[in-house]
Amino acid sequence: MAQPSSLDSTFAALADPTRRAILARLAGGERTVNELAAPFDISLPAISRHLKVLERASLIVKLRDGQRRRCRLDPQALDRAADWLAFHRRFRGESMDR
Repeated sequence: MAQPSSLDSTFAALADPTRRAILARLAGGERTVNELAAPFDISLPAISRHLKVLERASLIVKLRDGQRRRCRLDPQALDRAADWLAFHRRFRGESMDR
């Protein structure tokens, strides 16, 4: 079971629709920061702040490639959140069966 503080940061990061959209784009593979920012009508510094939240929650990994910054999805944090949800879903199902 994941530690509460890591789950808190994961769920807090997932609470924002822009961050969820960024994660969906990263599910297709690594992207540069500019590629991630392209579909959004917000500034590059705002995208960078969203990326920092995702990185602190261990949902993404930032890589440096010369002057280019690339981001990659790190599914382990999502796996921990899914495990937490599955654990609690099991108890909800058992209490409903009673």
